[in-house]
Amino acid sequence: QVQLVEFGGGLVQAGGSLRLSCAASGSIFAINAMGWYRQAPGKKRELVAAITSGGTTDYADSVKGRFTISRDNAKNTVYLQMNSLKPEDTAVYYCNAATTIATMRSFGYWGQGTQVTVSS
Repeated sequence: QVQLVEFGGGLVQAGGSLRLSCAASGSIFAINAMGWYRQAPGKKRELVAAITSGGTTDYADSVKGRFTISRDNAKNTVYLQMNSLKPEDTAVYYCNAATTIATMRSFGYWGQGTQVTVSS
């Protein structure tokens, strides 16, 4: 089992910034991909950004140029720097860890979620 603990989130005005972090522990030897999904009320959960241990990244089109994902492999921690936040970024953000980016949604481990609210 893999445990994911998230930090960060909160309320910010449009145009502001927030940083999320997620630390993994437990049986992490098979974990290569880590990242963030988000789910807004009434919407499906969507991938925001993901990163492999080798540094390969994947971003949703809606956040490219505004969000940056990074990872500290020694600390088993992934970060999401969110800049130029928009009200439509409001959602619960979930950390995810899996063997590959492709398997994150179906087979990954999930954090408890952290609320991000962007006011206009």
